[in-house]
Amino acid sequence: MSGDTLIIINPNSSETVTAGIDRAVDPLRRFGVPIRCMTLAEGPPGIESQKQADLTIAPMLQLAAAQHDAAGYVIACFGDPGLHALRDQTALPVVGIQEAAVMSALTLGQRFGVIAILPASIPRHLRAFGAMGVLDRLAGDRALGLGVADLADPDKSLAAMIATAKHLRDADGADVLIMGCAGMAHYRATLETETGLPVIEPCQAGAALALSHIALNQSHKGARHA
Repeated sequence: MSGDTLIIINPNSSETVTAGIDRAVDPLRRFGVPIRCMTLAEGPPGIESQKQADLTIAPMLQLAAAQHDAAGYVIACFGDPGLHALRDQTALPVVGIQEAAVMSALTLGQRFGVIAILPASIPRHLRAFGAMGVLDRLAGDRALGLGVADLADPDKSLAAMIATAKHLRDADGADVLIMGCAGMAHYRATLETETGLPVIEPCQAGAALALSHIALNQSHKGARHA
């Protein structure tokens, strides 16, 4: 039995990151579906390796199962840990922000560039892009060399982010950019201004896609019972 709320799960334990996700998706609340952003208390402070990502899956599945008002889920970690496991667990829509961001980017440009946080994140991204069959549309995936916690400090991160974005544009040929972490939303407008390129914030892309699935599901149920 499905509910009426979109559940967005941050698989790391940072309430600061969750608050940033909540602010990023706030404009989407105007469509009328309640959105609840949740923090996985058992997660690491930031997910920066495959091992950390994999260890969040079991507790995330438990957290998702406990949300009895869910109409759908978004996994708010770039790398989509547990995406297919959660899809196995529920018939409700389940969206990963990495997958959604790439699909959104492909509608806005020919070659997308990804701003990663750490070099260790890039192999995870490339495996996912390979599984999606989009490596021929990838211009580049470049790391800031900053951890998740550093992203909240504009003095540390904004200049590095702009420089990385311009490198993806000028050296790699990207014509659309993806912010490769859930903690970057507040830099999106500045990046678009500085680069002149469309910038995808993955939590916004994931939530928008999930909301469209929820709306269509609700419309189908309404028509069926009319």
